[in-house]
Amino acid sequence: METTDLLKKVRKIEIKTRGLSRNIFAGEYHSAFKGRGMAFSEVREYQFGDDIRNIDWNVTARYSHPYVKIFEEERELTVMLLIDVSGSRDFGSFEKFKKNVITELSAILSFSAIQNNDKIGVIFFSNTIEKFIPPKKGKSHILRIIRELIDFNPEHSETDITGAVRYLTNAIKKRCTAFVISDFIDDNPALEQSLSIANNKHDLVALKIYDERETELPPIGMLKFKDAETGEYVWVDSSSRRTRKIYSKWWQDHAQKMDVMFKKCGVDYVSINTREDYVRSLMTLFQKRALK
Repeated sequence: METTDLLKKVRKIEIKTRGLSRNIFAGEYHSAFKGRGMAFSEVREYQFGDDIRNIDWNVTARYSHPYVKIFEEERELTVMLLIDVSGSRDFGSFEKFKKNVITELSAILSFSAIQNNDKIGVIFFSNTIEKFIPPKKGKSHILRIIRELIDFNPEHSETDITGAVRYLTNAIKKRCTAFVISDFIDDNPALEQSLSIANNKHDLVALKIYDERETELPPIGMLKFKDAETGEYVWVDSSSRRTRKIYSKWWQDHAQKMDVMFKKCGVDYVSINTREDYVRSLMTLFQKRALK
């Protein structure tokens, strides 16, 4: 992509997602993703209803009047985005490809993070770790992430979410909040275990991106499909009711399997349709976490 065109796309994404993160998600993000603990801030005179366990006895003795310690949440977090850049992200049947939604969601989360003084880092993965951007703060860092989201070309097209999650567990030593953004079309039996291990160390959140056309086959006759990750072609008779039923059942079984797996691992997640407004889905996720 030419530099001028890339900068225009970066600016367009920045304007849209920065506004959303500032005007809609800022409060919800702060409430949904807690800091690492409480830190001492100041002392003030005791007021009715204050917890007596917070009385500062040294200051109280000095002034012959009760004073209490005030604590504030240690806000700074490290946020990691694990972004699936495999071939299946290039699918879309409406206005947006899955990769377009992934880009906008990643940008929103990035701006929400820096507005709360959090660090943000990225792991691009396919069936290997394609690129690692260490967590940092600042607008220039966010714009770099957006440029990479728009213009990054992976070397591989297949998917290994398990490997990416394991890489996170090993690479990030301190506890972080990690968003795994993928279509989760990955049948690796080790995925559940890797998610459980990572979620014990970090705070994992899964954003499952899918296109409505992936959920069922249209009855339009013989179709030639290409596997975006392996490059293999296959012919399918979509006019066959049995074929459509088998495919629909596969999709439903896969979706249910993911639902059970996330709940078993204790991972918060939301499914986002490329045809729908992702704002509502993210808001619901944030508000649900804030109630915990």
